[in-house]
Amino acid sequence: MKSILGIGNALTDILAVLPDDEFLKKYHLPKGSMQHVDEATGDKIWQMLKTMGVQYVPGGSAANTIAGASIFGMESGFIGKVGDDELGSLFKTGQENIGIKPTLLKGTLSSGRAMVFVTAPNAERTFAVYLGAALELVPEDLKPHFFEGYDYFHIEGYLVQNQALVRRAVELAKQAGSIISIDMASYNVVESNKAFLHDIIEDYVDIVFANETEAKALTGKEPREALDEIAAMCKIAVVKLGPDGSMVKCGDEFYKIEAWPAKTIDATGAGDIYAAGFIYAHSLDMPIEICGKVGSIISSKVVEVIGPKVDIPRWKDAKAEIRKLMKI
Repeated sequence: MKSILGIGNALTDILAVLPDDEFLKKYHLPKGSMQHVDEATGDKIWQMLKTMGVQYVPGGSAANTIAGASIFGMESGFIGKVGDDELGSLFKTGQENIGIKPTLLKGTLSSGRAMVFVTAPNAERTFAVYLGAALELVPEDLKPHFFEGYDYFHIEGYLVQNQALVRRAVELAKQAGSIISIDMASYNVVESNKAFLHDIIEDYVDIVFANETEAKALTGKEPREALDEIAAMCKIAVVKLGPDGSMVKCGDEFYKIEAWPAKTIDATGAGDIYAAGFIYAHSLDMPIEICGKVGSIISSKVVEVIGPKVDIPRWKDAKAEIRKLMKI
């Protein structure tokens, strides 16, 4: 089995189910929004949540993808930065528990966290995010030996806001002989770093994942034409279309992949786990159509649960469906 290394914001997801909106109102968090909070507010909210019986899961886009790859059986590593604190320890232990080898550098700020509030009656999600030590990762932190021995290197798109860091990372990954993939971040991050992304993709990246709005932000075009333009820059382009599935292109090969049937309750993490399935299938030298279908199968399982992690029964179902698809 091949191996994968990821780099991204090391954020612990703190998941709390709330009976009503009172907690959100207290901390001025508009229902359904994502708000960045400062350290004092982040600590205050977390201390309150501790008394409520919350769930802790290592999160962040790249970490979610690497977690999926590890559960698929790929040897997996992750580079990030945490504080010297309880949440940093929880992040490290959470990754190790599913077989990931974490390279977690220590920052001066407290560990990053995404506090996720799920409110009745429709499981609407509200986020309060404190990035903390995750933002302190700098190019000088990255050493060549971190990258040695990995077949794939996966970058979280949010990191492109630190262009020097991403450039250093892709240079070291390319030197190590890795296949490089990037999963775009939100469209506003893409828009403000468009020229840089074009350069990095053309010079270093092999596989690009983007949703419709991210693809449009990068190319100025609608999904199908955006896919063609991205595919001209790299080896494999993937545009994710949410409930409408995805499109994949490699050279002259093009496939429209249907979304796998699912009873969707929460789409958080669907794109991250799609990338894990796609890369896993690619590592087994599967055709790109099969890679897209594997991504579709596993992302259909994560949307049926609250949070970005697939539960054990759904993992078993997904693996059975994937084995049938791959005929292995």
